[in-house]
Amino acid sequence: MTFAIGKKIGMTRIFDQDGKSIAVSIVKVETNLVVDIKNIENNRKKVQLATIKCKKLNKPEAGHLKRSTKELYRVIREFESPDKEYKVGDQITVDDFQKDSKVAITGVSKGKGFAGVIKRHNFSRGPETHGSDHHRKPGSIGSMFPQHVLRGQKMPGRMGSDQVTVKNLTICDTDKNSEVLLISGAIPGNRGSIVTIKA
Repeated sequence: MTFAIGKKIGMTRIFDQDGKSIAVSIVKVETNLVVDIKNIENNRKKVQLATIKCKKLNKPEAGHLKRSTKELYRVIREFESPDKEYKVGDQITVDDFQKDSKVAITGVSKGKGFAGVIKRHNFSRGPETHGSDHHRKPGSIGSMFPQHVLRGQKMPGRMGSDQVTVKNLTICDTDKNSEVLLISGAIPGNRGSIVTIKA
């Protein structure tokens, strides 16, 4: 298993060998540094990666990185490594990912704020005429029994800003010079947001 931290740059289109247009997401993968290895139960190991250099960190974060590197890194993520041995100081780059391999991308989806049931749960709207006052309302939210609203009822509320994983996306191309992966389809998050890649 190969994994890395990347930054979503945006989307574009490329053409394959048959001239077919493919929508791709551009993910910049700066050099990921292994800063810590954790041994947990059942001989499992967790690998901590750090990326995106910065000039200043708070003392706990800077102290944590001090054990493995003199550089300061803004983003740290942890991955489980079942089949590959890493050691502190190893680096993961774009070269570790193979073209046409399948990956899973995890990120935080775009926040939509407070949304009604039509936008949030794809409800249908009510009638607009004949004196109806029921246009975008949710309708009944319960029955006579048990006389309270059931847990999980689809209601208006905050939408987005959730951790989302999209699986079985294909790496269409890699660019070593610009440290970029071109991944088929859309991935969660705004431009500039941090995503994790697992191959």
